[in-house]
Amino acid sequence: MAPSRTSTVTATRIAGVTPTSFGPAVALSCRECGQRVELGPTYACESCFGPLEVAYEFGPVTREQIEAGPQNIWRYAPLLPVSADVASRPNLNPGFTKLVHAENLGRELGIRKLHVKDDSGNPTHSFKDRVVAIAVEAARTFGFTTLSCSSTGNLAGAVGAAAARAGLRSCVFIPSDLEAGKVVTAAVYGGELVAIEGTYDQVNRFCSELIGDPAGEDWGFVNVNLRPYYGEGSKTLAYEIAEQLGWKLPEQIVIPIASGSQLTKIDKGFRELIALGLVEDAPYKIFGAQATGCSPVSAAWKSGQDVIRPVKPDTIAKSLAIGNPADGPYVLDVCKRTGGAVEDVNDTEVVEAMKLLARTEGIFGETAGGVTVGCLRKLIAAGTLDPDAETVVLNTGDGLKTLDAVTPTTGPTATIRPTLESFRKAGLA
Repeated sequence: MAPSRTSTVTATRIAGVTPTSFGPAVALSCRECGQRVELGPTYACESCFGPLEVAYEFGPVTREQIEAGPQNIWRYAPLLPVSADVASRPNLNPGFTKLVHAENLGRELGIRKLHVKDDSGNPTHSFKDRVVAIAVEAARTFGFTTLSCSSTGNLAGAVGAAAARAGLRSCVFIPSDLEAGKVVTAAVYGGELVAIEGTYDQVNRFCSELIGDPAGEDWGFVNVNLRPYYGEGSKTLAYEIAEQLGWKLPEQIVIPIASGSQLTKIDKGFRELIALGLVEDAPYKIFGAQATGCSPVSAAWKSGQDVIRPVKPDTIAKSLAIGNPADGPYVLDVCKRTGGAVEDVNDTEVVEAMKLLARTEGIFGETAGGVTVGCLRKLIAAGTLDPDAETVVLNTGDGLKTLDAVTPTTGPTATIRPTLESFRKAGLA
């Protein structure tokens, strides 16, 4: 396949990229045929059209070296496609969020050792800050002037904030029916926010067309032409969880599925830690979680099929509303290999789980968090998860971004007059 105009122009721009620009990364490797190509702003194999991901040659890395690093994802710079001095450049420094020992939630669900990895503590209150941070470094290296993405909400905000901090222009694209909170938190950073009438999958296809057009010549699309680097940011969740558990892997982990990249990259991170001798080679099970209104991966899992059939999303969990998830088949592979499973929950169960997490642990997660906690509860009830195994569940964003989901059923316990008599009559004494 002949290179596109964009890739030809970019090849000239990145001619000065040095071997150290991407740290231990040495190439892009096709996940289907294994063919390797030079590091560059490309995302599909020219031989088989399979997705490309970053391949490494790691040097020696010790726990002590990591622990001496900054309290953010750059402590794992020796394991990422970034230069050694990445922490010295202007960026949002995401990561190293709390791993909460969720005793109350575990007691209610009947799980002995349960932890919540709460990524709502990132700069724009979602895990997307991790992946964007890596993509920004790649964009800088390739000389891109505009940072862009297609987004279901959280990514748009993360790109807008990261671009503002890095001194780059941003122009991001979203479906026009997103939650108001996510629209505001994407627009506030001063970049261009473009709402498109259509689903996320249609927005994503538009961005792919823009990449091949002269109008997008100097643009870095974090989840398209920068996708191999962007995806590596999700590995930092795996690294942090293992380090925060005392340098060991969880026996079980429940991860939300949108494109599926986060789940596959957490698995990649676990395998890298094992290969480097940073954790013991112990078995772990990975479980995927979807909303029933957009659950093509769960449907494939339950029917025993390897093919993901695209769907039109219809769910309150809009951050997971990707009807044709690019990494869906790889999610199935990971869950099969590790002995996990894929589950889904309906909108009512999502809201109930959001409230359960808030009531038991004081964590107000967004709808995606309701999906993971809801699926966790469902998997435990079905006997699919081991209640005695150490388990981690992910909350990937802040509930303040998805207030619409809980507003209809959440409000004052009572409305009273400012008197003790009124207080007592309301049964609150």
